[in-house]
Amino acid sequence: MNLFDVYPLNNITITKAKGSYVWDVDGQQYLDMYGGHAVISIGHTHPHYVQRITDQLNKIGFYSNSIKIPLQRALADKLGKVSGKEDYQLFLCNSGAEANENALKLASFYNNRKKVVAFTKSFHGRTSLAVAATDNPNIIALVNETDNVVFLPFNDEASLERYFNEHGNEISSVIIEGIQGVGGINEASVSFLQLIRKLCGEYNAVFIADSVQCGYGRSGKFFSHDYADVNADIYSMAKGMGNGFPIGGIIIAPHIQAKHFMLGTTFGGNHLACAAALAVLEVIEKENLMQNAESVGNYLMSELKNIPHLQNVRGKGLMIGFDVPEELKDLRKNLLFNQHIFTGEAKPNVIRLLPSLTLRKKDADEFLDAVKEEIEKMTEKALS
Repeated sequence: MNLFDVYPLNNITITKAKGSYVWDVDGQQYLDMYGGHAVISIGHTHPHYVQRITDQLNKIGFYSNSIKIPLQRALADKLGKVSGKEDYQLFLCNSGAEANENALKLASFYNNRKKVVAFTKSFHGRTSLAVAATDNPNIIALVNETDNVVFLPFNDEASLERYFNEHGNEISSVIIEGIQGVGGINEASVSFLQLIRKLCGEYNAVFIADSVQCGYGRSGKFFSHDYADVNADIYSMAKGMGNGFPIGGIIIAPHIQAKHFMLGTTFGGNHLACAAALAVLEVIEKENLMQNAESVGNYLMSELKNIPHLQNVRGKGLMIGFDVPEELKDLRKNLLFNQHIFTGEAKPNVIRLLPSLTLRKKDADEFLDAVKEEIEKMTEKALS
């Protein structure tokens, strides 16, 4: 049987990982500035994380949600404390797409409406409604097409106000990433997020804060939307939530009430997933990783801005993007194969940095030196 060929793959096989580093089958070490797409929040194979999962696996790995699972309650308590949203309610699932799918559906249950406002360059997942709210026609199948989703310009306050004035009583929800990930590290402005909060309140629409990539401490705050000093009605999360173990969830403001069988999941909130997620929160709290993300991220951005040829350095904490000119379009590839450093990308020429929140200043310096070296070689070659 062949694997279904859906991703272009680098000819690299990783067999070991620790902290911010991974090693391939030949023993070559790589600096991981990509974190498996923002998934590795507390570092690869963190000993507390490994022990937590191992201990749980030796007890019970899974049973269905037809019985009480105290680990779910423990996770909700810890998540409320670390995120500062203790009055919210937690629903657990398995992925970011599933989290956003449930958020959008729950909003429609709440206000009996079906219009969804999303934004240009958004990415919310690959399931039915989540992909329909994603601004990429290449991944939307005909069966996913719907008139229920409208895309407005990102950070355009006038367009948002105009649409609410004309259609406000039809709008079920507004979904927005605090910092767009796949879209290229585009930060929602404070005033834009505050306007969404205001309009959703006025029209009884649901403000969904997609925090799948920009949440869980990556920005220096638990949710990047927190920089706007507003509370969303629903926050979606996944990626860094399990440090590689599949888990997702939404937290839901108290005014949105649950009903039996409204939402459901087979694997969501299973024993192993909860153990992994608890370990992540315990390490984030104990090792002050949000503060580390902010300080190391600020240092990285400051130094990147001093490197000639790099353009529009942006982001928050350890969610950083920058543009490279056309003549440096191979920089990401050269960093991987010449310098042994993983980074992310966004089309056309954006490099994204999504490392572990445990990234040290010395790791950042290793990356910065490598970038300078590759740029120097590439510019010299272009001149020769």
